[in-house]
Amino acid sequence: MLRGCAMENTEQARTLREYLAAEDWAALRRHFESLPVQDIAAALAEVDEAEEAVELFRQLDSEQRPQVFSYLTPAFQAGLLESLSNQEARFLLANIFPDDLTALLERLPHETLEQTLKLLSADTVKQVIRLLGYPEESAGRLMTPHFVSVRPDWSIEQALAHIREESEKGETVNVIFVTDAGGRLLDAVKLKRFILTPPEKRVDTLIAEQAISVPAWEDREEVVRQMQHYDLEAMPVVDKHNVLLGIVTIDDVMDVAEEETTEDFQKMGGVGVLNLSLRDARPSLLYRKRVGWLVLLVFVNIFSGAAIAYFEATIEAVIALVFFLPMLVASAGNAGAQASTLMVRALATGDVTAADWLRLWGKELAVSGALGITMGVAVSLIGLWRGGPEVGLVVALSMFCVVVMGSMLGMLLPIVLARFKLDPATASAPLVTTVADIFGITIYFSIATAILGVTPPGG
Repeated sequence: MLRGCAMENTEQARTLREYLAAEDWAALRRHFESLPVQDIAAALAEVDEAEEAVELFRQLDSEQRPQVFSYLTPAFQAGLLESLSNQEARFLLANIFPDDLTALLERLPHETLEQTLKLLSADTVKQVIRLLGYPEESAGRLMTPHFVSVRPDWSIEQALAHIREESEKGETVNVIFVTDAGGRLLDAVKLKRFILTPPEKRVDTLIAEQAISVPAWEDREEVVRQMQHYDLEAMPVVDKHNVLLGIVTIDDVMDVAEEETTEDFQKMGGVGVLNLSLRDARPSLLYRKRVGWLVLLVFVNIFSGAAIAYFEATIEAVIALVFFLPMLVASAGNAGAQASTLMVRALATGDVTAADWLRLWGKELAVSGALGITMGVAVSLIGLWRGGPEVGLVVALSMFCVVVMGSMLGMLLPIVLARFKLDPATASAPLVTTVADIFGITIYFSIATAILGVTPPGG
């Protein structure tokens, strides 16, 4: 069984609570020492009683507390800060990395934020304000200003001595950054190369080419793509003069990738972004996030009812058509949802761009055409059985048309949104499905009216 899974976290939480109830402090601390800080944070999250969770957190040694705190959820962190004394909270905030502190502060309510800022030193407040001054969801907000850099004219021996001295200040020393006297980034060199190079050599002999970097105002999703593309452990963040401001580490990128994927799924499900776990979300918040789309789609579905009413004469003439309506409408929505999901994800990962729309349109037309033919042939047999040759032909043609229509709608809508600088994930499955329903009903009954020779509405 993998460590950190929900069941093991619950068992760990039960064990911690037993030690706490027995006041067996020595056993409790030994148990804490045997667990990674990530597993401790996960176990504390399973403790339902807030007072017990706070007391367990207090039993951590001073080195573990900031590390465990960094892995707790924002809601847990905020509640913990309110429960701890000012001295305990001040120690925590002073010993977590700046990017983790920034992430915490930007999620705190205004009144809690003011109280928390009073616990920080003047230098830390200045640093936090500088990070919060970058655009939301930018590389500047995500970076930590703590990194280890060396000068190109130093010897390898001198550089290694500096790395050893500064290692505790940097969030990672797996990558060492080479900067000139003005702080401009020259290269990012793996620590392994320093270790394997003769000590008398100069650092500039390790410089191969200009390092990959991103500007501080770059969107964090682009940072994720760049780090994945270049397989980087740390991404340098620079200003317009290429001065190194900070770094984004791989653990931050994994968190961002998870958050962005979660946001996309929430938007595609017609739910607003929660910005907290489902477990911590109050029913009132979930109601507010979900009700908007549902009410909107109720009114949009009025058009579906209007389309059915418009073709009332066709339905009365051939009652068998009603049997196939749910199947055709569902097929249109399902095809659209499939195409939309594929396109939203491809746009999010950078696999395709809005400029690729024409090539993608041709490919989707060919795929949806083949799907439409396959499904049309399948349902024509049912149509032949239920209503005869004419109904079978109507159902087959309608199935082909609605599948192609739904697929093209699902493919094009995210691209249109991306073209207008809107989030493609807004082309959610509920929206695409509802719009495809309206068009599907209209297409189905229009074909039926034409083939079955029913007098057109108003004719």
